[in-house]
Amino acid sequence: MMVAVGMTGLIRAEWAMARWGQVIPCNFQVVDYVMWLSQFTPLGYLVADARNLAVQEFLGKDIEWLVFIDHDTIIPPDFYVRFNERVIHERVPVWSGLYFTKSVPSEPLVFRGKGTGYYADWKMGDKVWVDAVPMGCTVIHRSILEVMWKDSEEYALGNITKIRRVFNTPGKVWCDPATMTWNKVSGTEDLDWCWRIIEGGYFTKAGWPEYQKKKYPFLVDTSIFCRHITENGTVYPSKGEELRFAKK
Repeated sequence: MMVAVGMTGLIRAEWAMARWGQVIPCNFQVVDYVMWLSQFTPLGYLVADARNLAVQEFLGKDIEWLVFIDHDTIIPPDFYVRFNERVIHERVPVWSGLYFTKSVPSEPLVFRGKGTGYYADWKMGDKVWVDAVPMGCTVIHRSILEVMWKDSEEYALGNITKIRRVFNTPGKVWCDPATMTWNKVSGTEDLDWCWRIIEGGYFTKAGWPEYQKKKYPFLVDTSIFCRHITENGTVYPSKGEELRFAKK
């Protein structure tokens, strides 16, 4: 596995303790790719650009799994152990841990459907199948990224001229001449990426046709409960919102 961490330049001590205090499974190999203070520094770029840099670096190495752990997502101490078990026994091509929005009230980033809010019919510890996952604690198989990289347009990113737009932050504003109204489309790079996989048939192209047939092909493992932290140390969910999903 390769762990990719995009940074703005600052991390909390809580994040560092969680990140480098992981329980390490036996006979386990991991490569760290910290994009801050490297030749691929994403400072000043969109999140999507940082992820594209990580994908480029990942595909240039002989590694099977890419793991995104964002600099504001505190992972539980047994994340590597759970990753190892899933890789050995389940082989799910794209899956994530659970975390909540940095807001009050805080909402779980678990989605079924576009524009329908969060999905709530689950309990902590469940494996929830969804049609999109966030990228703060997410595992992706190499085959998915390889086929998407081949299909993605090249663009310039600073002095890097052959980066590819695997991830993209959707944003479009236009005037409809028929109705004389202004329209806007916006979103986040993670959900856009997931929907692109489904609509583009990338599970099938990458050799996972059984997932292409699923209505909800991505997995959120809610037993991997992460925390979302701000620069001032506020941790979300901050008002006990996760208790609504506790098993009785």
